[in-house]
Amino acid sequence: MAIELEPSWLQVLGDEFGKDYMVQLRQFLKDEKGAGNKIYPKGGDIFNAFQKTPFTGLKVVILGQDPYHGEKQAHGLSFSVQKGITIPPSLRNIYKELQTDIPGFVIPNHGDLTEWAEQGVLLLNASLTVRAGLPGSHQKKGWEVFTDNVIKTISDKKEGIVFILWGAFAQAKAALIDQTKHHIIKSPHPSPFSAHSGFFGSRPFSKTNEILMKEGKQPIDWQISPL
Repeated sequence: MAIELEPSWLQVLGDEFGKDYMVQLRQFLKDEKGAGNKIYPKGGDIFNAFQKTPFTGLKVVILGQDPYHGEKQAHGLSFSVQKGITIPPSLRNIYKELQTDIPGFVIPNHGDLTEWAEQGVLLLNASLTVRAGLPGSHQKKGWEVFTDNVIKTISDKKEGIVFILWGAFAQAKAALIDQTKHHIIKSPHPSPFSAHSGFFGSRPFSKTNEILMKEGKQPIDWQISPL
């Protein structure tokens, strides 16, 4: 497992990588590969969210659960897929909500959200790896300890961060966030099973930008450039 963190993240998270749970997690991933299992995303992309969104420039956190488990989908950013890959249903619904929430938003012809990450949106999954074709297969192996510590670190060391929590799993993480210092936007998950139960019409993107502007920060340009 290649640990590639942008320097400002390494400064606040570096100690995590010597801890017992991380040593065990590394061994688990080695064993998975040794047994011939394919793991997504590829090694160099596992910490992509931390590469694209420096700790120093962090404004927003969008929390997902698992990387996509299909070939060439996952690249280390929650809800995002690599260019040229079919846009998954949850992301399609995110784009639909953006179209009604942000005036002039045009639904992109791909699902790569790197442009959000580069503006300070941390696209963080609770588990950073998955076995091909088996959703949830790397849960409870140590990743959640790491990503919970990421959320706690952000809560402790930053101020005025907007946390977007979609669905019960993400909303449970609110317990890790100091709500006297930060902002939480909650709604049902954008998946086809729950999007019509309150995700559509929740306007998380314009709400986020309103908060950022009140905080004196540059709002996010949610429009994704076409291929």
